[in-house]
Amino acid sequence: MKKYLLFLVLSVALLPASVWGQANLSQIDSLIKRMLPEASEVGISVYDLTARKSLYTHRDTKLSRPASTMKLLTAITALSRPDADEPFRTEVWYKGTIEHDTLRGDLYVIGGFDPEFDEHSMDSLVDNVITFPFSVISGKIYGDISMKDSLYWGAGWAWDDTPEAYQPYLSPLMYHKGMVTVTVAPGAAPGDTAKVSCYPVSSYYSLHNTAQTRTPSAGKFAVTRGWLQNKNNITVTGNVEGKRSVDINVFSSQDFFMHAFLEKLRDRGIDVSREYDFSVFVPDSLSACMVRWERPVQDVLNQVMKESDNLNAEAMLCRLGAQFTGGRHISAEDGLSAIRRLIKKLGYVPDRYNLADGCGLSNYNYISSELLVAFLKFAYSRTDVFQKLYKALPIGGVDGTLKNRMKKGTPSYKKVHAKTGSFTAINCLAGYLKADNGHQIAFAIMNQNVLSGREARKFQDTVCDILIR
Repeated sequence: MKKYLLFLVLSVALLPASVWGQANLSQIDSLIKRMLPEASEVGISVYDLTARKSLYTHRDTKLSRPASTMKLLTAITALSRPDADEPFRTEVWYKGTIEHDTLRGDLYVIGGFDPEFDEHSMDSLVDNVITFPFSVISGKIYGDISMKDSLYWGAGWAWDDTPEAYQPYLSPLMYHKGMVTVTVAPGAAPGDTAKVSCYPVSSYYSLHNTAQTRTPSAGKFAVTRGWLQNKNNITVTGNVEGKRSVDINVFSSQDFFMHAFLEKLRDRGIDVSREYDFSVFVPDSLSACMVRWERPVQDVLNQVMKESDNLNAEAMLCRLGAQFTGGRHISAEDGLSAIRRLIKKLGYVPDRYNLADGCGLSNYNYISSELLVAFLKFAYSRTDVFQKLYKALPIGGVDGTLKNRMKKGTPSYKKVHAKTGSFTAINCLAGYLKADNGHQIAFAIMNQNVLSGREARKFQDTVCDILIR
């Protein structure tokens, strides 16, 4: 009997790894039957990058809406270009001459679609401008936003998602992501008017506060503005029980930028008109660059992946379009054309998918888990691309959009580096994980028609646990 048991143990131990993989991954089949919410669907693709073979597929060619996993296609395509490391730039030029403390000419602020341009960046821009020997600008102030067409939303974006900060008004000149952070705190006693502060401070918007401290009869707390009329009259109402912050977008990002730029120039003692306009900068013999503000691509990428930042993804798409076409005046379609070319290069037919934006907000995007994994495989094959992408992806149980998932004690903790994607009835997860056998795995899970995001996330996390074990 002991000899038989020893033989059995040795026989099982010496089974090929492929047999173990098949046995383990069959758990996903039963998981789909047991955990997948009724009436929902899922497409799954899993590829062993170390062994260079497919491990598991389930409806992997099914077209699905990717939500924010669309950002993987945008980022990987952008990172694969030879000019991928070129920083995002915002420049200030003057055209004219400086005579007796006066700039006799015009000032141009040229937008390069820097999505991380914040108050510190604006202050630095202005500080560099005022080092020049003038305190009066006699000409006009222009913003050059010609890098992109006038469409400030992507195709298929929902009109009623504004004034949410995750749906910004796109422009080559962005300031504080085209939004205002409204911080509200209770007053000293119930019934007192709540305390409200806004950042960045600017006269570009107005504030009306009727919120009350710990007064349930005041109604539900809300921060909004007259978004249907494109107004920037921020209104705070309702009951305030504790401190909270709300980000709200403002209409016309380029106007927000230029208004703040002129405000800060005047605050520094520059005599400048309160009016500005938009025009294309054409350099001539009287032109000179005053300041060039640069943003590293990795900074933009980290925000795209870790925080699923839609503005940053669209900025990458627009810059990708400019690099791909070599042109100055581009549209989102130029960036999408670059992605389609990579799809074709990877051996797939671009016309079998539908690409509408770079961030995944659009309801018109349709791709497959197979295509997502193809892009992940390609990124892994390019060390220069993979290192930047892997560094930026959220880590299970640690940071970004995976911070509150895959907790310590689960197999996936710290072993999953992946991009999430979700909006109503859509929940996706795609990226890399490291299995217990040391293999690096690329995977994509695209849950569709799932009204419970919690159930979809639990399903995805369990699939990752199985793959790691």
